Amino acid sequence: MEKNMNTASCPMCHANKCRADEERKTLINRLRRIEGQVRGIEGMIERDAYCVDVLTQVQAISSALTSFSKALLESHVKTCVKDDVLEGKDEVLDELVDVISRFMK
Repeated sequence: MEKNMNTASCPMCHANKCRADEERKTLINRLRRIEGQVRGIEGMIERDAYCVDVLTQVQAISSALTSFSKALLESHVKTCVKDDVLEGKDEVLDELVDVISRFMK
């Protein structure tokens, strides 16, 4: 069942994220590509592929996950964080700082 909601109709955005259909589709497509890449590495291991070739694919997955995370974080800031700050829920800023700190490790 497809949901067609925006964050304005989503109470407590920080607990649940009501994504637009297009955003949901884009994020799921990215994850499916990453999943395919992981399965590809599994096949490489099964075929005894050269280590450097496997590591190259691992780096590609790592980059894809970073790209996914950036897109998700951007959406979060532009929707959940923005909406919560406008509602006076400044504690969401502490949560954002914590999330960004974890990314920078």
